[in-house]
Amino acid sequence: MTTMQLSSARVGAAAFAAKGKASLEPLRLPATVTVGEARPARRAFRGLVVRAATVVAPKYTALKPLADRVLVKIKSSEEKTTGGILLPTTAQSRPQCGEVVAVGEGRAIGDKKVDIGIQVGAQIIYSKYAGTEVELNDYNHLVLKEDDIIGIVETDDVKDMKPLNDRVLIKVAEAEDKTPGGLLLTETTKEKPSIGTVVSVGPGPLDEEGSRIPLSVSAGSTVLYSKYAGSEFKGADGTNYIVLRVSDLMAVLS
Repeated sequence: MTTMQLSSARVGAAAFAAKGKASLEPLRLPATVTVGEARPARRAFRGLVVRAATVVAPKYTALKPLADRVLVKIKSSEEKTTGGILLPTTAQSRPQCGEVVAVGEGRAIGDKKVDIGIQVGAQIIYSKYAGTEVELNDYNHLVLKEDDIIGIVETDDVKDMKPLNDRVLIKVAEAEDKTPGGLLLTETTKEKPSIGTVVSVGPGPLDEEGSRIPLSVSAGSTVLYSKYAGSEFKGADGTNYIVLRVSDLMAVLS
C-alpha cells in the first residue's frame, strides 16, 4: 500500500484551488487572543488534567494535623520572571514557602512529650519535595512533619532565615573566575563551590530524653560541605545561600 503525507501548506493550496477563496473564510483567526478567550479550551480538556493535590470535599472546612505534623498554606508560584515575562505553568518554580495555619499536638520521646516549636502564623521554608499536598477551601496546603521545615523567615530575604533543628544556613563562597593557568571561566564551566561561611545555626536535634543537643559549628565558621547536599536559595542581592544538616558538613576551615 502506498502512503502519502501532505503538509498543511499543500492541503491549504489544494483546498484553495478546488473551492476558491470563500472556502478559507472559516479558517480565519482573530488578530488578537485574550487570556479570557483561551480558558474555555482548557475546560474542554479537563479530563486530561492530573491533579497532584488531594481535594478535600467542601463539607470539610478544617483540617487538624496529628502528632508532629503541621498544616501549611502554600505561597503561590511565581507567574512572572524578574523581568516581567509570563511563565507557563510547567516553567514556574515549585514554591518552598508558606504560612503555618495549624499544628499537631507534638510527639513523645521516651516519657517526655515534646510540643511543636512552630507557632501558627509563622512564615516558613520547607524541603522541596516534602509532605502531602491538599486542596482545602480552594487553597493549596501542605501537610508535613516538623522536621521537614528548613527554617522560619521573618523578612523577604533568605539571609535572615532562622534554621531549625540540626540545620545550618551557609553563605556560599563565590566560584573561581579563572583556572590556575589564568583562563577565564564561563558561568557554565565554573566549578560548583562546596565551601561557605555559616550565617546561622539551628537549636540542635533532640536526644533520647527530648533535650536539645547544641551543634558543633557556630556562626562565622568557614566550612567544607557535601557538594550535592541541602537546599539552595538566592538572597535579595543575588548572593547564593544553602541550608543543610550539620551531618552534611565535612570540615571546618581555618
